[in-house]
Amino acid sequence: MNTIQAPTRDQVSPANQALFDQLKKGLGMVPKLYATLALSEHALGNYLALQNAKSSITGKAREVVNLVVSQVNSCPYCLAAHTVIGGLVGFKPEQIIEIRRGDASWDPKLDALAKLVKNIASERGHADPARVQAFFDAGWTPENLVDVIVVIGDKTVTNYLHATTQVPVDFPAAPSL
Repeated sequence: MNTIQAPTRDQVSPANQALFDQLKKGLGMVPKLYATLALSEHALGNYLALQNAKSSITGKAREVVNLVVSQVNSCPYCLAAHTVIGGLVGFKPEQIIEIRRGDASWDPKLDALAKLVKNIASERGHADPARVQAFFDAGWTPENLVDVIVVIGDKTVTNYLHATTQVPVDFPAAPSL
């Protein structure tokens, strides 16, 4: 498969150059997958707006969603990036591996989230009603459910972008399961 080259700052529109500058300031780099979104005049800005939108799913919960979806979709780029981010939000390496498998045995609420996300992503949105009920029983709300689905969509976008473009991974590789 041919890979697509991520553009440099000089190769993108002025609007995307401004986004590159913001990313570099905030992250210290422009991840190649984000740069690839800048091949479109609008995709990078639209994606960042979605990713940075207000949500009831934040911090560790968001990383659970990101890791589980990226594992289900076999995305080495997003698994690498979110393994790093998972560590930054406080997950231990062994917890990250467990999350990727769709479990979080040390935390009943995150465990219900991981199991539901794995079910939703694996079944392409056709969630098992028992998994949804277990999610609610663990203390999550209908608002959380809607926001989880939006985060699944967010991560699916970048998983599919990487699967299609094969942009080189610019994070340390995630351990194999």
